This record gives sequence, C-alpha cells and structure tokens, in this order.
Amino acid sequence: MIIIGHRGAAALEPENTLCSIQKALDLGVDQIEIDVHLTHDQYLVVIHDETVDRTTDGHGAVADFALREIRQLDAGKGERIPTLQEVINSVRRRAILQIELEGPRTAAPVVRIVEQNGMVDQVLLTSFVHERLHEMRRLNSNIRLAALWFKAPEDACEQAVGIGAEALHVEHHNTDAALVKQAHAHGLKIRAWNPDTVDEMQHVIDLGLDGVSSNRPDLLIELCRNKPK
Repeated sequence: MIIIGHRGAAALEPENTLCSIQKALDLGVDQIEIDVHLTHDQYLVVIHDETVDRTTDGHGAVADFALREIRQLDAGKGERIPTLQEVINSVRRRAILQIELEGPRTAAPVVRIVEQNGMVDQVLLTSFVHERLHEMRRLNSNIRLAALWFKAPEDACEQAVGIGAEALHVEHHNTDAALVKQAHAHGLKIRAWNPDTVDEMQHVIDLGLDGVSSNRPDLLIELCRNKPK
C-alpha cells in the first residue's frame, strides 16, 4: 500500500513547508502531497488556501502577493512558503510528488514546470475541479492523474475513466469495501485521505486500498511497515 504524506507531514511540522516535506521524506513515505496556487506575478507557490491568513502571519489572497512579498511571511517555525520548484528540488528521485491544483489557472504552468524538470514520470496531479484534470490530459497525455472527491458520486469510476485518471482519491470516512471493489473492477486504483488516528487508519487499511494519505505519516508507517512478525 502506498503511503502518502499529506502536505508533507502536516500534523508534525508546518504544512506545505520544506520542513514538513523533509520530515515526511525522512519518515520514508512513498509520495508527498502538496497544493499549488499562483502569485500575482505568476509564480507557483505551495500553499493550500486561497489566502495566507490561516497558515502564515500575513493576511490577504495569495493571488494579490508578488513572490518576493509572500516569501517574507512566516509559515510557522520561521519557515517560508516554498515555490513549486523548491519542492521539486527537494523531492526529486526520493518520492513521487502529488500536486493538487488548488488555484485557478494552475494547470498549464504546472505542466510546464514538470516538463522542464523532466519529472513527468515522478508526479501525480490531482484536483477536485475535474476540468483542470481534463486540461492536464490535453496538455500532456503522459502525466498521471487522480480525481479527488470528498464523497464519490455513483458514477465516480466512469468519470475518472473519462478523465484518463489512474485513481480515485476519496475522503476516508466515505470509502468503503463496495467502492474499493467498484474502482478495481474499472481498472482504477483507490486511495483514501486523511485518516489521522490509528483506528481510522486501521479501518481503511483493512479495506484493501491502494494508498492512504495522512497528516500523521509516522503513525501510518508504523501500522503498515513495522508490524510484529
């Protein structure tokens, strides 16, 4: 089963920072999940929300900041909001980088930076806004995609196949054995996000999922890899 560090190791270090990503890498995750938005001057930066208010000491929309301005904000423990390029430099050849297209107009620049870095085979691109995935598919037919849902609709598998996605990513409370079976019958992988307690993790592991994302990858790794023989 693939173990994914959500926003790095978001419950252990400030989310979506290089420190959080390094923590997840040190723990030994298979994939790192991050989120991207565009700054006012069109740089891809790694942050989940459309504003900086929750995760930094600043205020305002990401899209209203120039890169040099947003880099002055404290994202926790003195960490700065990283650029996507910095994250690529950190993760390259160490784990698959799962990039969620949170912000509008991110599809084309993400494809461009992935191609420039020779990372097409080292990334997985995701979004709740499936038109962004369709755009990705049009821009590069070789990039791996996964469709995000909080709760998958009845035709989720058909939608994912239509996008050309390899997987469904569904909130862990809304993942069950029937959905796992349906996804596998369509030739799709299915991964759950984000169980953060041992009981929640054990429940989804027992479903036979292909991967799990968590803010506590340390606990997930302990459950999956370090069981007594």
